Order: sequence, then C-alpha cells, then structure tokens
Amino acid sequence: MKKLVIAIDGPAASGKSTTAKSVAKHLGYLYLDTGAMYRAMTLKALECGIDVESEEDIAGLSNDTVINLEQHGDQLCVILDGRDVTRDIRSQAVTNAVSAVSALKKVREVMVREQRRMGADGGIVMDGRDIGTVVFPKADLKIFMIADVTKRAIRRQKDLKSEGVDVPVDQLTREIIERDRKDSARNISPLAQATDAIVVDTSKMTIDEQVKFIVDRARTVIEKE
Repeated sequence: MKKLVIAIDGPAASGKSTTAKSVAKHLGYLYLDTGAMYRAMTLKALECGIDVESEEDIAGLSNDTVINLEQHGDQLCVILDGRDVTRDIRSQAVTNAVSAVSALKKVREVMVREQRRMGADGGIVMDGRDIGTVVFPKADLKIFMIADVTKRAIRRQKDLKSEGVDVPVDQLTREIIERDRKDSARNISPLAQATDAIVVDTSKMTIDEQVKFIVDRARTVIEKE
C-alpha cells in the first residue's frame, strides 16, 4: 500500500498543527512540524542576540545548528543542539520573530533540504505555509486550511493560557493580521494556496471534523493507487 506525502498549509492559528498531528496518528504516519524547525532556529538567534533580519548572521548560525524532531509517545519533541526546546519555541518572542527568520533564503534552503529528506519515502504529514507549493509540489494530497481571524486569535489565546500566558484577543488579532501580511508578502516561499489544494475552512469545524475530512480524503487517494 502506497504511503502518501500529505501537505497541510495555511495561515497562523488556522488549526494546521493540531490537525496534522492527529491525521498522522490515524494513518500511522510520521508528523513533521516544519514550523517548529523554523521556530527553533529563531529561538537560537534570539538567545545569541542576533538580528533576526540579518541573513548573513543567521545563515552562519544555521550552519552550526542541529535540529531534530523526536516522537516521544504522543508528543513531538523539538531538540535544538541536544536541548529540548519544545516549550521554549512557543514563546511570544519567538512567535513575533519567526516570520523574519523563515523568510531568509539561506535558512529556508537548509530546512527544505532536510524536510525533503525526511519525506522522501512517503508516510508523512507536514504542515506549514509552503509545503504544497515549494517543499513538496508533487505531494499526494494537499490541504489549505483557513479560518476567520477572530477565531484564530481565540484559539491562540487558549493555547497561551494553557502555558500560563494571558494575552488579550484584540492584541492577538492584530499580531495574526500582521503575521499574515508578512507571510504572504515575503519574496521567498510566501504563504500561498497550491492550485490543486483542497481548501478547508475550519472556522466552524471541530478538530475531530477536520481530521476526519482529511483522513477520508487520504484513504480515497490510497484506494485509487
């Protein structure tokens, strides 16, 4: 039975990561959180006091950086230079700076190379902003998730509260709008919907409904193969 490459793209807080993890679990696939890789690189740049918009400095830093994703039970752990940074990469500081780092050509070249290596044999679910357009343009199944910006802000607020951080919804809404603008306008691998992607509006969908929709589509593709 063929193992698929499933690409799930979409803007921040549209539900990509949570859904992708569950889809991978249902299908027995590996979940690769590409956003976590960029967040880890951003965290290191911030910790080293490097300007996140300096391509030369961050490119040099990325050459000496090792990022691994490890599945520990139900949790995907992010290991940066041998240190577990799973929680640290979700800080507000990293969230506000990751767009700048992920837009740098040299950084993306390194990350995309590693992502393609890990997905070469299929059996993988990847989420991000350019998986179906740049990383795996020939992915077997492409999903583009969207949601109302207020819904996205509320989801983000809930996630932050679970980590002990309380941020007003209106502030998060402004930050998400700005993040969308940066992601869509950047010159290198901008956020874009692949022409053959299936659009899924998650504004009024539960996580279970999102997962079922994608798993059903994946099984249909597998059956056709």
